[in-house]
Amino acid sequence: MKLSALLVTLSSIAAFAQEAAPEQQQGGIMSFLPLILLFVVMWLFFIRPKNKEMKKMEEMRKALKKGDKVMTTAGIIGTVTNIDETGTSITVRTASTTLIEFEKSAILRVLNAEAAPAAAKTEEKK
Repeated sequence: MKLSALLVTLSSIAAFAQEAAPEQQQGGIMSFLPLILLFVVMWLFFIRPKNKEMKKMEEMRKALKKGDKVMTTAGIIGTVTNIDETGTSITVRTASTTLIEFEKSAILRVLNAEAAPAAAKTEEKK
């Protein structure tokens, strides 16, 4: 929604600028100024935050170890039992005898890391 409003605003500014001074010839850089401004705004609001999120997810996946309780992108919750030597796949135990092998990229989050700060807060209150 914000992006479409920005595009409408930029196009209307460019149209008014052309109508206001039709006798002046715009310079080469001035004709690309709305595109440059659009790219800067897109980078600030879309590309940069997504890159930060991807780095954070990659660090979380590299820090996985045996015994971590994890949730996959499919919503399966289990405990990491084995990490492949190549480091690309892990084995997750979902029940007493059920073992499922996943790519590391299928891990959405580590659940025991979220539970530890909550447990620490409840102990501090006591």
